[in-house]
Amino acid sequence: MNLRWWHFALWIMAYMALALVPMAIALAGDTPALRERMVEVGAMLGLLGLGMLSAQAVVSGRQRWFARGLGPDDLLQLHRQTGIAALLLVFAHPLAMFVGDPATLAYLDPRVELLRAASLAFVLVAVVVLVATSLWRGACGLSYEHWRLLHGGLSLAVVTLGLGHALMVGHYTGIAWKQALLVLTVGAALALVVQTRLLRPWRMRRRPWQVAEVRPGRDDSCTLRLVPMGHAGLDFAPGQYAWITTGDTPWRLQQHPFSLAAGADDSGVEFTIKALGDYSSAVADLAPGTRAFVEGPYGAFVYEPGSSPAGAVFIAGGVGITPVLSILRTARDRGAREPLWLFYGNGGWDEVIAREELAALADDLSLTLVHVLQDPPDDWAGERGVIDDALLARHLPAAVARMPCYVCGPEALADGVEPVLLARGVPAHQLYSERFSLV
Repeated sequence: MNLRWWHFALWIMAYMALALVPMAIALAGDTPALRERMVEVGAMLGLLGLGMLSAQAVVSGRQRWFARGLGPDDLLQLHRQTGIAALLLVFAHPLAMFVGDPATLAYLDPRVELLRAASLAFVLVAVVVLVATSLWRGACGLSYEHWRLLHGGLSLAVVTLGLGHALMVGHYTGIAWKQALLVLTVGAALALVVQTRLLRPWRMRRRPWQVAEVRPGRDDSCTLRLVPMGHAGLDFAPGQYAWITTGDTPWRLQQHPFSLAAGADDSGVEFTIKALGDYSSAVADLAPGTRAFVEGPYGAFVYEPGSSPAGAVFIAGGVGITPVLSILRTARDRGAREPLWLFYGNGGWDEVIAREELAALADDLSLTLVHVLQDPPDDWAGERGVIDDALLARHLPAAVARMPCYVCGPEALADGVEPVLLARGVPAHQLYSERFSLV
């Protein structure tokens, strides 16, 4: 995580402040007499859960104005973990209320009030479904597109019904000004979702792209090249990523994030994509001329050539080479001369993506290229196994602690390499990581 401790602390405090807004509104001004302890605990759990669910719209990774400088790995991990915690709080809210005052079980009795009982029952079921599908999407047999639709729809429903429940119960929120503030704050979060899912595509439709070519590559990968249609294209920094949608309309479920592979000065954009799912497997069949839409750029996995005279270190695994390719291509195009190191891990030699271009980049740049193969050919004279402490010790420059370090690949690679770099003196704010296991 490329953060200074104070930056991270401020970021967490900002998130906590957002999550606590509904509770702060409820406890402001005149408050009613205290009830049984577990009832009060249950009420606060519900308000905190509502606040955390509302804050999810801000930390989804699609709001560049919040937590600037964080990468998708940091944001998506937080979004996932705090989302699950919020859903558990929402589920714990009625349980604590029932324990504290069994009379509140009547809220679930359709004979007392059908609409209230049905909406609360729906919320409880929705919470269970949201947690289960977030943790075990693959086991549930859900495609990413269908999970995204289900996740977004149920989350919006839970937040909306939770807001309505808080307003109707009115124990802490019966005063008009409290109700107005609660509607404004939670409504602002819902508005962010609408802005992301509806208004942005509305603007994107005026900036279409089209498929120029799809080039097959090694390790079940292909490179998708898009060119702008009637506009200037995308201004991005080397190493960033973007969300792409292919088809005649930007309002589609199959919007996916991929790292940009082209140099930052290229007139088009390229994405090197490995066939790992339904959509990524279908990219190879896209015909030239197919319309597409690009939203971005996002991410802090950025190295600007020339920004570190001491140089930089890159560690990649498999298709994790994609953002590094963008960085190296940009460095070549801009005539960068600082020393660079690239450690690139793969299964076999035939799986090494863009290996010929990497060799050419090593000649054009001051680049030390170290290939690491788990299953090398018999005549292989390079490094074998995985990228670990011993291997890095043989090749890392002595001044690595003064260099930015970039790690992109499977979770096991990042988890194994990050502690090694930190132990060698690389500051946390100089360590950039991106993992593959988030979406």
